[in-house]
Amino acid sequence: MFDTDQILDVCGLFCPEPLIMVRKIVRNMKDGQTLLIITDDLATVRYIPYFCHFMKHTLLEKKVDYLPYHFFLKKGINKS
Repeated sequence: MFDTDQILDVCGLFCPEPLIMVRKIVRNMKDGQTLLIITDDLATVRYIPYFCHFMKHTLLEKKVDYLPYHFFLKKGINKS
């Protein structure tokens, strides 16, 4: 588990709403800050990793074996 700077619970929302909310929050974060996303939308299992890749953020970890799903995102590319 990672320490997170922000937590976004989007349970009950369906794509594209969770991604819109993730993008809005990440836009206001500083590089290197982290976000825990909690969701129950199956589509996010595919689209949050795509979002991270496309927007050049680092997906630190994902837990998708059971609901709710958890995604740990770091703003920006991981340079370690």
